Amino acid sequence: MNPTVEELLKRVGVNATDVAAEELPHNRWLSPGVWRIRTGEGQQAVLKYTRSDRSAGGTPMDAHWTARDQDPRRWTYWCREPLAYQYNLAGAYNGCLRAPACLGVDVGASDAVLLLDWVNGEPGEVWAISSYGDAAEALGRGEAPFLLGRPVPPFPWLSTRFLREYSSEKQVTWELLDDDDAWAHPLARETFPAGLREAVLFVHAHRQRLYQISESLPRTLCHLDFWPKNLFRTGGGEIVLIDWSFAGDGAVGEDGGNLVPDAVFDHFVTADQMPGLEQAVYDGYLRGLRAAGWDDDPRLVQLGMWSSAVKYDWLAPFTLAQVRQDRQYRYGGAGEIDASFKFRERSRALLYNAVWAQNAIELAGQLGL
Repeated sequence: MNPTVEELLKRVGVNATDVAAEELPHNRWLSPGVWRIRTGEGQQAVLKYTRSDRSAGGTPMDAHWTARDQDPRRWTYWCREPLAYQYNLAGAYNGCLRAPACLGVDVGASDAVLLLDWVNGEPGEVWAISSYGDAAEALGRGEAPFLLGRPVPPFPWLSTRFLREYSSEKQVTWELLDDDDAWAHPLARETFPAGLREAVLFVHAHRQRLYQISESLPRTLCHLDFWPKNLFRTGGGEIVLIDWSFAGDGAVGEDGGNLVPDAVFDHFVTADQMPGLEQAVYDGYLRGLRAAGWDDDPRLVQLGMWSSAVKYDWLAPFTLAQVRQDRQYRYGGAGEIDASFKFRERSRALLYNAVWAQNAIELAGQLGL
């Protein structure tokens, strides 16, 4: 059973008297509890709780997953975000990007409590395309020093092999990729674009090559969950980045390669805007890298973005399973969504993503990688 909000606040030195707590939508596997805290004086903060045994508190997790969460290098490590705040990981970006201020953190042997400043800013899910380019530029400025030889902070809990492990370990029914009945579902026939089946099968068949390409690229410190709901822009133009649970080793361009498809998969940007979004993110990221002194081949950035397409290998069978459901919901279960719209948009983003994979393999061959 999870502790109460009052007990959690006490662990970070806050008296819960005259404090109101509102639970926020969140990934219950990553964190059993996330709350918006309000004091009588009008102050606001975010309270997060995580524990090593994620099957506790009603979160359904297989025992082997919980055991794997103890490995500090794995993408599933339970304590990475509290440690990232405790040791100010965002500070490694030298102010190009920042995280919310940490108001309190308590890391125990099997659980952790985190109290963060509430971010007042425009959330990424309502941004114009140009703002994504600005965020990518800030990202490039922050990641460039590590490409130029600055050592990544020597924390033993930074993730490694994220792209490979995340994409291959998602619990989906892979057999659906070859299931004629799944592809013949009326909703799939109505909404999926021509060529999608062949395209996603190409990604799945070439996943090992895509991992190899990404892992051969120049390395940097990546956030690895760089997407609209984790981005805010303050009134002064600062980019604030939340949710540091996956942070660690990644390829040049990998964070940008996450941002573009994720913005469409979760309906913050429409599928027909993907080419413009890709261009804005690529241009912004490269501009940031150049401003910080990185002058290597810009095709490496493209290759980092395009090879990251393998991250969504699992989303094709997951989508084939979802079309069979009677009701469809927005990201995080935040209300119902029209099924035809959902799968028309997602399937077009999957097709675009598969073209990235094809481009990556072709470009890697040209570069001799």
